[in-house]
Order: sequence, then structure tokens, then C-alpha cells
Amino acid sequence: MPRYQRGLFIYNGNAGNGELDQNLAHILPVLAKEIKEFQVIQTETLEEFKETCCDYGPEVDVLFILGGDGTVHECVNCLAEVENRPVIGVLPGGTSNDFSRVLGTPQQMQQAAQAVINGEEMSIDAGQANEHYFVNFWGIGLVTETSSNIDSLQKNRFGVISYYISAFKTMNQADSFHFTLEIDGERIQDEAMMVLIMNGRFIGTQQVPMPDARPDDGLLDVLVVKNSNLTLFKELLSMNKPWSDPKNHQELMYRQGRDVRIDVEVEQEVDMDGEIKGTTPTHLEILPAHFTFLAPDPAFVKNPPKVNNKETT
Repeated sequence: MPRYQRGLFIYNGNAGNGELDQNLAHILPVLAKEIKEFQVIQTETLEEFKETCCDYGPEVDVLFILGGDGTVHECVNCLAEVENRPVIGVLPGGTSNDFSRVLGTPQQMQQAAQAVINGEEMSIDAGQANEHYFVNFWGIGLVTETSSNIDSLQKNRFGVISYYISAFKTMNQADSFHFTLEIDGERIQDEAMMVLIMNGRFIGTQQVPMPDARPDDGLLDVLVVKNSNLTLFKELLSMNKPWSDPKNHQELMYRQGRDVRIDVEVEQEVDMDGEIKGTTPTHLEILPAHFTFLAPDPAFVKNPPKVNNKETT
């Protein structure tokens, strides 16, 4: 018996890594087995994708997205204020696919499809920042400048490596800024190169060092990279090791809270889930268990079935 009665799969035909047809051939048969009424819609622009997600999402039981973090972000913002929100499954079709990594989704496409459709329904918090919503992160400073400085040609050619190229270029030019934070009533004034307020744990495929962070704990995780030096942040961008506790580093400040207000002396652009949206000042709050995502069973991820197609990057 199919797991879901009505399902929708949306993808942007003009996006992807050049292996779209191959990926669809692996994904669709796997998903279709578990959905009685299964509709597939191809969109040609991001705007059309957003409209499709807004129009069709509330009418189905499960919604599958093939795309990266920006695509997930747009869909989340379409559905955040809808009463009948579908279960959401994310297939990693972007550059970094950070939120799919938060959920534990394999980055190889066929394994991802099998893991997601057989995964557990997991209640996931959402962050609200003024009139926008995010599921992975909100950030100002270095992270925003890095996103703005990514060369589109490099991104198409080198994928996630382009993020690191931009980050290291930006480090030499970034300026610190004075900020005021209020976290559940605690007032903090300091200087920083970057402020991250996170619900997830990944940026640019790398885990941000917040050992207590979970996307279902009802808390926002606030990480401040101070202006003393950038040595630690350079290590974090290139690290390939377990988390280190930010409390052990003078260059970092870490807090958790449910309600956060932030202002800076000079207005800053905001990066949310990899998309530049809005400016400071910002009022952020956590919306506990606001969405339901399909999260793969850890046992499946540890021992996935063997497949022959290439890994999605």
C-alpha cells in the first residue's frame, strides 16, 4: 500500500548540474512506488517554482523538492503561513545542499531518494526574521559578503569550491561592525566580523561548531565571530574534523534563545539560507515544530544500498 495518497514533485528545469535527466530517472520511480496520486511539475524560472509551490503545496500530502538551499528557502517561505502544510522531502540538487545535510540525507541522488521516501516524518523548527522565514541560518557580515561575492561562472564550474574561493577573498576585505543583541532579554554589545543565528548546522557543506544545535529543539543558536582575528574562522571553513566547542575559543561567542533582536550601527544586508533578503535591524523568533520534513533513518544512511551513478555535488 502506498505511503501517501497525494504527492507532488517540483523541479526547475533550468537549474542543476548538467545531470538532470539522469537524476530524474533515478528519483521518480523510487518516489512513485510510495505515492498513489503522483504529479510531477517542471518549472522554468525560480518565480514559477515559487508560484507552483504556493499553489499546489497545500493541496498534497507530501511535497518533494529537487534543488539547493535557495530553492528550499523559497518553498518554505511559500508554505510558512499556510494552515495545511504538506510533509516536505528534499532531494539535494544544488551546490552545497546544506539543509539536506542537516536532515542527514545522502548526497548521492538515488540513495537520497530511497532514504527520503522511506524516512521518518520529523518536526522541524523554523526561524522567523521580520517577515521572512528560514530553516537553516540567518547571517550578517562575512557570510553575506561571501554570498554576494561568489562568481556565478566559478559557481557553475567549481560548485561548492566557489564558496571557499569567495570566502577567502572576502576575508581580506571584510570590516568589523558594532552590534547590539538581545537574546531572551539578555543584552550584549560587542564588535564582530560575522553574526550567525542558526536552526541548522551546515554552511558551505561544513558543520558550524555548535555542539548543542538541533533543528527540533525549539531554540535558535547564536554564534558571533569576533573581530580579534580570522584564524579560527579560516580553520572552520576548511575543517574536516568533529566539532570543537565554541566556548573554548575567545574569538567566538555562543548563546541559545527563543527570541533574538539584533541591530548594528550601519545597516547590514541579511543572508538567509544562502539568499540575500532584508536588512537589519531584525527581530528573530523560533517557531517550534513548524514544518514536517522527511529525515532519513540513520541506519539507512550508515549502510545505504550500492548504486553505480555519480555522486551529486
